[in-house]
Amino acid sequence: MEQQPYGPPASPPKDWLTTLLLCLFLGGLGIHRFYTGHTLIGVIQLLTLGACGVWSLIDLIIIIMGNFRDADGNLLQKN
Repeated sequence: MEQQPYGPPASPPKDWLTTLLLCLFLGGLGIHRFYTGHTLIGVIQLLTLGACGVWSLIDLIIIIMGNFRDADGNLLQKN
């Protein structure tokens, strides 16, 4: 991981499998959004139960395709 010359240090990369499992089992609660650093969207998903499951399903598809990003804009890391 590269060190940034200015600003706060970057957070460690988030794991793809962990995010996938959180979305699969707790997607309606938005737990995968909290894990990846999207706190505000996580709260909204928590209050709306993942927009009745639709939002969680879309997130699940994006995660499976490998296009989901964390709050820093980094793609999830596949081990």
